[in-house]
Amino acid sequence: MKLLKIFLSRLVIYMTIILFQAIYLLFVAYRLVEYNQLIHLFFIILSYSIAIYLVSKDENTNYKIAWIIAILVLPDIGGLLYILIGNKRPSFLLRNKLLPGIEKMNALRHQDEQIKKTIINKKTISLDYLISQHFPIYKNTDTIYYSLGDYNYRDMLADLRNAKHFIFMEYFIVSKGLMFDTIFEILREKVKEGVDVRFIYDDFGSVSTIPFKFKQKLQSWGIKCVAFNRFVPLFSISQNHRDHRKICVIDGYIGYSGGFNIADEYINAKERFGHWKDTGIRLEGDAVWSLTTMFLSTFYAYYPDLEEDVDAFRPHVHHPEPFKGNGYVLPYGDEPLDDEWVGENVYLNLITHASREIMIMTPYFIIDDTMLKSLTLAAKNGVRVKVFTPHIPDKRLVFRVTRSYYYQLIKAGIEVYEYTPGFLHAKVMMVDRKIATVGTINFDYRSLYLHFECNTLLYQCHCIDAIYQDFKNLEYVSQRMTIEETWHYKVGIIEAFLRLISPLM
Repeated sequence: MKLLKIFLSRLVIYMTIILFQAIYLLFVAYRLVEYNQLIHLFFIILSYSIAIYLVSKDENTNYKIAWIIAILVLPDIGGLLYILIGNKRPSFLLRNKLLPGIEKMNALRHQDEQIKKTIINKKTISLDYLISQHFPIYKNTDTIYYSLGDYNYRDMLADLRNAKHFIFMEYFIVSKGLMFDTIFEILREKVKEGVDVRFIYDDFGSVSTIPFKFKQKLQSWGIKCVAFNRFVPLFSISQNHRDHRKICVIDGYIGYSGGFNIADEYINAKERFGHWKDTGIRLEGDAVWSLTTMFLSTFYAYYPDLEEDVDAFRPHVHHPEPFKGNGYVLPYGDEPLDDEWVGENVYLNLITHASREIMIMTPYFIIDDTMLKSLTLAAKNGVRVKVFTPHIPDKRLVFRVTRSYYYQLIKAGIEVYEYTPGFLHAKVMMVDRKIATVGTINFDYRSLYLHFECNTLLYQCHCIDAIYQDFKNLEYVSQRMTIEETWHYKVGIIEAFLRLISPLM
């Protein structure tokens, strides 16, 4: 019965339809090539023209190489495949839907010049770059770091129950279970109390985990609901761009973000791949405004006719007293609608400016040559670099690609650890024990180039010590990999092939 349910699920049915479309398209293309020499010549010219175009395109080198090889191996249809699924930019329709809201919200975020003037060593934290991308840095924000989603969930429930005015939530995965039932029961009650509740979920991320007619049910309760980029059985690039953000904003001055979704494994109420380690951050104060505007930039794309005063959602509207908090807080987002790869640029900037230590938690480690060179060069320059990945994977092929980097990393002097109790889903980077970034951005191509993401940069905040301690505790329960253990990952033919096609995965 369980197997039948899987085969009849929306995800399996849609993926099967897409597979048949791809096979049919390839069949038609090859028949056209065989049918007419002029058509054959046109496809060949198209493929080589695109290959030449990719050489000169301002694009990730590994991504270009993967596609150029694919085109040269399949010159008859390689160019056509690139046109259909190769461009990393979202579809025209999705861009036109999202851009007005993004531009509107960008205009509502402003940098306090006094904060900019007083911050210490601002170049270390990419301040100027992020401000140019419309993400201000704030003071007057209290921060709490959670070393497990279990702790994050506990506090978030308490804040949701205390909500008086509005709740905004945005998640990649929504899955039935204890966490789902508890949160949505609270949201339903809050709507009855007159609280404005809005919910965004990614349609592909939740395609096989949400209840039947989930969106309609939430709307019947009075919740304004958005299914981001509806997953339709169409063989095209449009299905590649997903909303991977995790945001919860309560009454404008309390905000949550991190790696956890609304599913029981994230709070270890259900075991999948051993113990599930995730992390989160709670903000209370001025910096929550950036989380609010990120949420609204997506929400307004699906409610374009909704007329309201956005200033009503600012932090001090429902909290007129001054906020407490030390240090500097900078929530930032990344999206594939432009040529600015914000997530990758922040990571590279932190690596480049490190002087003593770099520590990274990531579930997937599939990076390009630039990121690999930056990390290995930092290690060779005397910076202690530690990379933590899962020991029990959730995606075996991706895990094999991750392990294929171990040999190069260890050879360069980088310490590589695997979290032996289970699956490490956290996305955290700390540099020199004074700056960290926590959020949703993985060290892989999808997070860095295709998805809508968000992280929070923390500098001189009191929670920095908690993040550092979390890394130290993680080291105690993780296995340090040796050069001997990683040799066969380096020479494996399968690993080499997977590394080659990893930008296309």
